[in-house]
Amino acid sequence: MSTNVEADLTKKLETSSLEAAKNEIPISKDAADMIKVQANEAFRIGDYEKATELYTKAIELHPDAVLYSNRSFAYLRREWYGYALIDAKKALEYDSKYIKAFYRRASAHMALGKYALALGDYEYVKKACPNDKDALMKYEECKKIVTRIRFEKAIAVDESAKSVVNQIDLNSMTVEKEYDGPHLESDGRVTSDFMFQLLPYFENQKKLHKKYAYQIILQILTLLKSLPTLIDVTVPTKHKFTICGDIHGQFYDLLNIFKLNGPPSEENPYLFNGDFVDRGSFSMECILTLFGFKLLYPDHFFLARGNHESLTMNQMYGFEGEVKAKYTTQMFQLFTEVFNYLPLSHCINNKVLVMHGGLFSKDDVTLKDIRAVDRVKQPPEEGLMSELLWSDPQPQAGRSESKRGVGLQFGPDVTERFLKVNNLEYIVRSHEVKQEGYELAHNGKCITVFSAPNYCDSMGNKGAYITITGDDVTPKFTSYTAVPHPAVRPMMYANQLSMFGLM
Repeated sequence: MSTNVEADLTKKLETSSLEAAKNEIPISKDAADMIKVQANEAFRIGDYEKATELYTKAIELHPDAVLYSNRSFAYLRREWYGYALIDAKKALEYDSKYIKAFYRRASAHMALGKYALALGDYEYVKKACPNDKDALMKYEECKKIVTRIRFEKAIAVDESAKSVVNQIDLNSMTVEKEYDGPHLESDGRVTSDFMFQLLPYFENQKKLHKKYAYQIILQILTLLKSLPTLIDVTVPTKHKFTICGDIHGQFYDLLNIFKLNGPPSEENPYLFNGDFVDRGSFSMECILTLFGFKLLYPDHFFLARGNHESLTMNQMYGFEGEVKAKYTTQMFQLFTEVFNYLPLSHCINNKVLVMHGGLFSKDDVTLKDIRAVDRVKQPPEEGLMSELLWSDPQPQAGRSESKRGVGLQFGPDVTERFLKVNNLEYIVRSHEVKQEGYELAHNGKCITVFSAPNYCDSMGNKGAYITITGDDVTPKFTSYTAVPHPAVRPMMYANQLSMFGLM
């Protein structure tokens, strides 16, 4: 079908070229319009990378507000919020009243947690389109968020005094007789029997009792508080070790990993490299499963923080809404506290460094510097913690501005210098969708692994995991496709403004 479309567009382009020559119309505009049609089709079928490339070609021929706005939308779908923001601003330079550009800029600001700036854009759209119900809805939703944040700041107190732990009364929570799910031990201990009853229970779309969920989260908080920011992992000779990337609430794909690679155990250790929640609508099932295995195998099951283990992301992309829908507001507050204690990085056998995002804005960062990072907070907009969670590799040497608007992009020379300074062989990171579920960059020294196949039920990508052994850290990759899941759409619990349902 795409071949016929391209042939048709080529014919139209040739015809328009002749007409343009006859009428002295600049051919660049006609060519750009033809390419825009191709880009729109690529966007329609969900090939946002191709759409981005085509919009870029059209912009090179004849830039205008529409093309910049459309490419901004494609960047939003790829979660490249920094680039989306730049393009939205560029669109407004070409047409200062172009409504869609205001929507795009507002969406980028929302994704970056800059709600007050987004509110200004939504307010403009509301005034320009007073009869537009969608514009009014987005304005009101954004206004609620801004108002809530201002209120929270006004009543803010010292973090230690704000802990929700002291407000939780487990003794008041009764497990009803009709509850037919797995039970923790009388002392709250997680056992292997409990975990292997829990997985099929979740698979059947049943909910773990609230008391047991709270007990697991409270225990994991205590455990995480005892851990350093950078975890040293020792994998014995001949023993396998598995590294997984983003899961994003895709519980049935998480189960598939365990089916393909074996369930976690002391003989089958795992590291999950952040972004356990958000986007997918089974985030509660994912996080309780991962926390349960961490409690069961504390020295053989590892969890790292991703950029989505943060308040701003959870409020936008579904985890807050899901926790509140399935459990309580108080439980979400507890998760927010727990996420602050997740380690930021793991070093395997002193050879491989694993983090969610990537490397740094300066060359002299050592493992000692990472160990010294104060992680117990919401991720800042800059600094080592932000870069560990948000940065991305780029093919060209040097560093450049982040396509996401947070962190930075780093080249192969940056990776090489970092590895040399710290006497490491390579780094593993996650954070980005890859069509095969993984990608080797920077001469194989920077590896991306992403474990959520057909991300958001729309990207068509495979998921992957990496296996190494204690005596051979050469990575081995296993890719897999998405498995069926119940008819609950991704982002079901997300803030409406995160859906980018734009004009």
